[in-house]
Amino acid sequence: MDNLKKFDLMGKISRELDDLKHSQTAVIQKIGKIEVDNMELNNVKLENKLGEMHQNASDILDSIAAVLENFEEVKNKFEGKNNIAGLREQESLNNSK
Repeated sequence: MDNLKKFDLMGKISRELDDLKHSQTAVIQKIGKIEVDNMELNNVKLENKLGEMHQNASDILDSIAAVLENFEEVKNKFEGKNNIAGLREQESLNNSK
């Protein structure tokens, strides 16, 4: 696989990780809404499980954020090391001929 294709794949993975982060944030928000609704019901079992679920979801979000941050650093180093902008320019010139 050439460097442009590798970089494009890295971009795709980065976007997917970012989407995963947003999805996990939505899960946490939904759990929070259920927790608020349960305040009126005072269902102890639901309260205990939701608290545990909220913590687990938060831990997963932290893991996703850490992986994404690390992967972005790897991608940025790869971009600089392999002169991706120059390769894109060359590819554009080659395609315009």
